Amino acid sequence: MTKATDKLPTGFGRLWTAQTVSSLGDGVMHGALPLLALTLTRDPMALAAVTAAATLPWLLFGVLGGALVDRWDRRRTMWVTDLARAALLAIPVAAAALDALSIALLAAVAFLLGLGGLLFDTAAAAYLPDLLRRDPALLERANSRLRGAQTAMYGFAGPPAGSALLALGRAFPLLADAVSFLLSALLVRTLPAVPRPVPEARESLLRQARAGASYVFRDRLLLGLALRPAVGNVAFLAVETVLALFTHDRLGLGTHGFGLLLTAEAAGGLLGAGIASQLSRKLGTGTALTCTAAVEGLAILGLAAAPNPYAAGLALAACGAGMGATMVLGPSLRQAIVPAHLMGRVASTSRMLAMCAAPFGAFLGGWMAAAHDIRTPLYAAGLLLLAMTAVTATMTGNRRVEAALRAAAPPRQASGDPAEDGAAACGTGPLPSPPPR
Repeated sequence: MTKATDKLPTGFGRLWTAQTVSSLGDGVMHGALPLLALTLTRDPMALAAVTAAATLPWLLFGVLGGALVDRWDRRRTMWVTDLARAALLAIPVAAAALDALSIALLAAVAFLLGLGGLLFDTAAAAYLPDLLRRDPALLERANSRLRGAQTAMYGFAGPPAGSALLALGRAFPLLADAVSFLLSALLVRTLPAVPRPVPEARESLLRQARAGASYVFRDRLLLGLALRPAVGNVAFLAVETVLALFTHDRLGLGTHGFGLLLTAEAAGGLLGAGIASQLSRKLGTGTALTCTAAVEGLAILGLAAAPNPYAAGLALAACGAGMGATMVLGPSLRQAIVPAHLMGRVASTSRMLAMCAAPFGAFLGGWMAAAHDIRTPLYAAGLLLLAMTAVTATMTGNRRVEAALRAAAPPRQASGDPAEDGAAACGTGPLPSPPPR
């Protein structure tokens, strides 16, 4: 086991910088894209189409994208994808300069950027454990830094920068995002090469995709890790759908007050990401995951019962802290225990489950608010999160986590067979399937 004081490799610094720059560009687009669409139409359905287009690739191609990543070189996939996204953005930049921008073009670009994000994020999730030799402690520290930078850039710096750039002209936020992709591609191109996983027997892409999804559903620990964000997204989207209305009608806040509440949640996310490794060391990863999930549920119940904006801000900050820690601990554990040749498919399957759950949560929140009361979706979301915590507590408990880490750890001693030792050192040879748990 790596000591907490061991340093992350130099290559991680370049990966962190690349993802930080890319997250800043994504944050710029996150803040500017809805406003950009608003300059073209006031039709709510058209605006929703632009927003939804970015998530469609995960729903349509999530598992297939993971299977492709498991076939391809992960580093090359990342920099080629970023280069392609930078080139793609040249189209709307030119259209904006020529005053030819349209909702259809924005939706198409959002879809293709989302497809690129699917490939890049999955490849990055598969590359990181190879770079860090699947060391659990290093993975937690690395994911904590990546998550913190993503929250800071995407949640804090990017959106106001996007709004400011849009004031200069429609093309400017698009151009800024293109530059961020280009810089990220150049940085990723310099990352160290890692051994490629052993190719599997030549099967169709669909069969390999099914094998990756089956791996998740057969392993109780991986299934528990996947259920948390999936059920969580149902709850969080139910809350997000009515949050602006809740803060206006129940808390008496305007636009600026609503923005401050979101900032409190993002600040909590930064705190949670920063302390995730400490929680894991003190409580064990399984117990830490259970505690952070419980904090999320209790915080949403606190938000529903909040008598004033200050209590609501504290509740959202606590919820953000729980989410930030969970999003460090869960992926780090998955990266430490999943075989290299399945990493892309397992990561994309988990992400796809979470993305598929989000629209259901949004619909549920809107229906509950319309049929009952504006607080009803919040209470339901909090209770759903607590129920999920109880169900998955044994699936991701400390004993199961420790057993999985021991099973995934490389052998400490040579076997005495030079051929086997050489294969183990190079990462070759067949990797076992997980036993049913």
